[in-house]
Amino acid sequence: MDNPDKQPYRKRLSPETYRDGILAGDRFILSRAITLIESTLPSDNELAVWLLAAIEHATGNSTRIGITGVPGVGKSTFIESFGEHLVNEGNRLAILTIDPSSSITGGSIMGDKTRMDNLVRREEVYIRPSPSGRALGGVAIATRNVRALCEAAGFNVIIIETVGVGQSETAVKGLTDFFLLLMLAGAGDELQGMKRGIMEMADSLLITKADGQNLQKAKMARLEYANAFHLMPPTKSGWTPEVQTCSAITGEGIGNVWHTIQDYVKLTQGNGFWEKNRHLQNIEAFHEVLEVEFMRKLYSNSDNLNTVLAFEKRVASGESATAAAHEVLKKILKN
Repeated sequence: MDNPDKQPYRKRLSPETYRDGILAGDRFILSRAITLIESTLPSDNELAVWLLAAIEHATGNSTRIGITGVPGVGKSTFIESFGEHLVNEGNRLAILTIDPSSSITGGSIMGDKTRMDNLVRREEVYIRPSPSGRALGGVAIATRNVRALCEAAGFNVIIIETVGVGQSETAVKGLTDFFLLLMLAGAGDELQGMKRGIMEMADSLLITKADGQNLQKAKMARLEYANAFHLMPPTKSGWTPEVQTCSAITGEGIGNVWHTIQDYVKLTQGNGFWEKNRHLQNIEAFHEVLEVEFMRKLYSNSDNLNTVLAFEKRVASGESATAAAHEVLKKILKN
């Protein structure tokens, strides 16, 4: 007979069932818990807040890796090859992909599981898209909460992947310990303006598809980017970003990426940056949630909402938006 708790739409699980299931590494409970924290229902949000506090003691023990790259760079192919290497070395891996949500339908692109055929079948791997238009307040908060649940479930390496250059990189940098930028050889000058800011965030740059006729181009690109890194300001971590090449097809260079990340972890844990950076990220998370909850409370009060709507009409008629916003705050805070 089927376990009644495994009928996802028949009843909500108890708070203790969520907590105990996650701490036991139950993947089914983990998936249901993630759906819970992505919910916009007030009753679900209340339980989600309780659950996140209940599993907090079991979080923070993973290596958190952010991965981004230009369109066509082969992120999914790289992550599958890299992920298999991690699992073969005895790690448990969670992959969280930040997908763009439609502002009209709320839908999102959920194709990553179909692009990682081998990984999705591994018991040591958990893949979950994080739609940016849902959950407890935006992409950073939603993904941070999913990351916490995965850590509590025993996944010791967390990969957070963005859909492409220009979307959510700053948020992912604030969610991870190590930021990996994937690039193609000869991507074109049109990407130069985009590269600079993202390269300054990167802890390592990886030239992908370094095989066959593209191998020599990849080697030349590695030298060019290495020279570019020398012109960047010193990093706060004390780490010197590295530029490497790899081929997800042949596997060449995949192991070196993990060695580089391990070297980074050893250095930053030794010089105190690792702990300091995580403390700063926790403070940033606190302020993000505070802002989201303030806005939620603001609009859930009918008097406040009417005040805002009244001032919306005045702003639409030409009144200063800045002055109107300050006046609204004065009225609300006075009450």
